[in-house]
Amino acid sequence: MKRPFQNLDNIDKNKINLRKLYHYFQIRNKGKDLKSRIPVEENTNIHYLQQNRSHMTYTWIGHSTFLIQCHGLNILTDPVFSKRMGTERRLVPLGIELEKLPEIDIVVISHAHFDHLEFSSIKRLKGNPHLFVPCGLKKLFNLRKITSVSEANWWNSFKYKDIKLHFVPAQHWSRRNLFDKNRAHWGGWIIQSDQHTFYFAGDTGYFRGFYDIGNRFTIDTAFMPIGDYEPEWMSGLQHMNPEQAVQAFLDLGAKAFVPMHYGTYRLSMDTGPEALERLHAEWSSRNTPDKKLNTLKIGETILL
Repeated sequence: MKRPFQNLDNIDKNKINLRKLYHYFQIRNKGKDLKSRIPVEENTNIHYLQQNRSHMTYTWIGHSTFLIQCHGLNILTDPVFSKRMGTERRLVPLGIELEKLPEIDIVVISHAHFDHLEFSSIKRLKGNPHLFVPCGLKKLFNLRKITSVSEANWWNSFKYKDIKLHFVPAQHWSRRNLFDKNRAHWGGWIIQSDQHTFYFAGDTGYFRGFYDIGNRFTIDTAFMPIGDYEPEWMSGLQHMNPEQAVQAFLDLGAKAFVPMHYGTYRLSMDTGPEALERLHAEWSSRNTPDKKLNTLKIGETILL
């Protein structure tokens, strides 16, 4: 059997203690404001985005799904358009409905978890996208007759027209069933053009790899996860809290921070508004005038 993929320094995800897990479900909602939501903006740029092949933009669709337009290409990150994720319903509307997307050229996948890899969404995309996925996942796409797929290990690079794509480390794990734990890899993606470099972190805990990525690439915009961090004993090695995400961003030496992976689905104890409040407090305390925090509303488009 193929050896499972591993994190740097062989760090494994937090071990699940069944007694703690039972207690977690007992206290999960106590003292939590479950009515408040993260901000949403009706996207009035849909027609423009459908036609745009000349300007650089990015739009937050929700969770870890972004539409990036760069060098005339339409790029999607971890496209998930479900109204539910397991037992959890989507808390906010989609930033753009799948049917209103332009034709997609490139899809990048960070890892196999269901809130990042949803085959039903991928099969409904318009266009003929090429998918860039971690090692171990190509066979799952081929089984579904999706064949325009390239697999990547950490630090592998690809060229697609005028765009370079680089698969970079993350600290996480992978699973889609009881028997395939860590049989596929995980990571983030550098999306690089001669005008702008995006870093899509995927899903990750805080780790020394951020320094390595920052040393190899000059990053303009970093999409960083800030949610699903509580309780720490369950999520601490596989997800970042907002304070750790800011430190990771500084490790990268990136110019602009765009938070993601919060407020769309409730996957642990923390809530989206809590994550945002902590992020803004940490950002203020760091006093980084040369850096930019772009906190997008769901559905908001940034024109670069």
